Amino acid sequence: MSKCNYCAFFSRACASPDWDTYGDKIVQEIQYWAQKLGKISVPTIFFGGGTPSLMPIKTFEKIINAITQEFSVLPDAEITLESNPGTLDAKKLNDFCLAGVNRLSVGVQSLQDSQLQFLGRRHTVHDSLTLLDAAKQQHIRLSADFIYGLPAQTTQDVINLCNDINNLELGHCSLYELTIEENTPFGKMNLKMPDNQTMAEMYQAIQKNLNLTRYEVSNYSTQNQECRHNQNVWAGAPYIGIGPGAAGRIFFNDTWYEQIGDNVKFSKLSMTERATEKLLTGMRTMRGTELTDDVKNIINIEFAKSNPDMLRFTHDNRIVATDAGIMVLDDLITKLIR
Repeated sequence: MSKCNYCAFFSRACASPDWDTYGDKIVQEIQYWAQKLGKISVPTIFFGGGTPSLMPIKTFEKIINAITQEFSVLPDAEITLESNPGTLDAKKLNDFCLAGVNRLSVGVQSLQDSQLQFLGRRHTVHDSLTLLDAAKQQHIRLSADFIYGLPAQTTQDVINLCNDINNLELGHCSLYELTIEENTPFGKMNLKMPDNQTMAEMYQAIQKNLNLTRYEVSNYSTQNQECRHNQNVWAGAPYIGIGPGAAGRIFFNDTWYEQIGDNVKFSKLSMTERATEKLLTGMRTMRGTELTDDVKNIINIEFAKSNPDMLRFTHDNRIVATDAGIMVLDDLITKLIR
């Protein structure tokens, strides 16, 4: 397997993975956290990062069985599997669903084969449509990821993409701006990217032309189809990261901890650090951040009150970025934090 031209996430390309060893190590981590935290409730499980749809069903079942044995998985738990087209056929998807998957996130990225080749994707548009159709036949919740803001792409191109996505009749999708990171193939190229004004026009065009409601900076859905796992993370709920490169935010003994390194190492977070994280993630959502005491302690309330065109307060004690504020969110948050 290989990494895409834009990918800066942790992953290892491996021609012959040792799935038995991998599964055993994941189970060991699950057991470690069960000993540390006890039989906690689990509302969501998210298999993401790399391409988890590549794993054999028996490996997936081993991991799911360990989670259900060590923790209290809620009856209506959302269990998401990220996948790439071409790595999952209808039969294997059915096996994943029988093993517990009830939400599929598909890395479509583009509905043009030429763009997929440019991005370094290994699948075709036909592969994507085939997998989406197979997921619809399973009657599970379905999401798809797309990338926009490619070199030479125009706002009209993004409008056309939105129209094509509308025709897919998805309940959820994510649209991410192409970001050029160092130490990636794209980072080593002298690509001519759309300027900031064009990117802003593209972002606004998505809001106007997509038949889904934006509930986070890059995520759109119909009612009740939001990704519950991500919503919990953005709202500041604790979560455990399992596996190589994973990260988590653990809460026990009335203290917040950050998972680092190989996932069984963790360091204490100060109240200010955790409150800052809650503000950063919450402000990305259309619900905003709850003004708990720790959050109030780190923000400049007067700045917020003096910029009603960018920030507003809600009746349920939240601070929310307006549409204008969302457009300059990174800069806005730096000024909002005291």
